[in-house]
Formats: sequence, structure tokens, C-alpha cells
Amino acid sequence: MTQPEITQRDLRQRSKEIMDAVEGGQSFIVTRDGHRLGELIPLRRRRRFVTRNEFAAMSRNAAVVDDAAFRADQDAAADHDTLDPYER
Repeated sequence: MTQPEITQRDLRQRSKEIMDAVEGGQSFIVTRDGHRLGELIPLRRRRRFVTRNEFAAMSRNAAVVDDAAFRADQDAAADHDTLDPYER
């Protein structure tokens, strides 16, 4: 499906109608003097909440973490020689 083209003037004069369409998932190509300038597209909406069942399903496929190896990696990456800023 091709995106409909709208002129800059259409965008200015029919902004509420066009923005309502974008909110509903419609995309547009914006033109000026017959030249394509840009694309007006809806933002992707991210879910912020994962249900307990979804989390459990994802966790079943997660890699097993070796606690000792994880701690060794942390120790290797940490700078243990830093000075205590409160030590005088």
C-alpha cells in the first residue's frame, strides 16, 4: 500500500484531520512544490507492562547464569584500586 501524498499547505490547513489519521496509524508523504520533503509516520507504541505469564514464558528460554562466573567477570571488570574519596 502506498502512502498518500499531502502538500505542505494541506498539512497546515488540515492539521487536526491529518494528525488524527496519523494517530490512527496512517502515514503520509509531505510535498512542497511537487517535491517530496518527508514522511509523516506514527510513532511505534511500546508496551511497558509484561504480564506474569509472558515473563514466565520468556524466562523458560533464558540462559542459565553461572553465579561464580558472573562474579568473576564483575571482579575482572571492576577497578579495585580506586581510592576511597572519604579516606584522608
